[in-house]
Amino acid sequence: MTQYAAFLRGVNVGGINLKMAEVASALTAAGFSNVSTVLATGNVLLESASGTAAVRKKAEAALRENFGYDAWVLAYDIDAVRAIDGAYPFEREVDGYQSYVTFVADKAVLDELAALAAKAGPNEKISRGDGVIYWQVPKGGTLDSAIGKTMGKPRYKSSTTTRNLRTLAKVLR
Repeated sequence: MTQYAAFLRGVNVGGINLKMAEVASALTAAGFSNVSTVLATGNVLLESASGTAAVRKKAEAALRENFGYDAWVLAYDIDAVRAIDGAYPFEREVDGYQSYVTFVADKAVLDELAALAAKAGPNEKISRGDGVIYWQVPKGGTLDSAIGKTMGKPRYKSSTTTRNLRTLAKVLR
């Protein structure tokens, strides 16, 4: 069995309100083991003998069936999440700034988001990682940043989700 972190896109932050206990029950009923949630923003730890793509599809199907919304899930084995977190290229804690990782499941989308580094404002940092975009912006400036303005478009919803480094630290405990 492999431990995975499953990141649910758009849960409890703008429209789709789910109780994490119900999410854990639905995923357990779908056949995942040792399911637990971290915070209320769609972070799930679970175990499966299946590969990453199958975990993603199965989790999305279970959420769609149980909660009736167009669920998008990005799944990574926990060692990959640990490596992604460890590779954060900027100073992790900077006063007045937010540090983020955007997980990206589609290579074309990753290329598009990485290209935004050329359009970043003077206080925004963007760097491409292995299947992720690392970025850092002033607090309060997330939605006005090059990444923030782009990520709200429907094209990106099915293949991206963002977490701040504090959330990742809690997932990795």
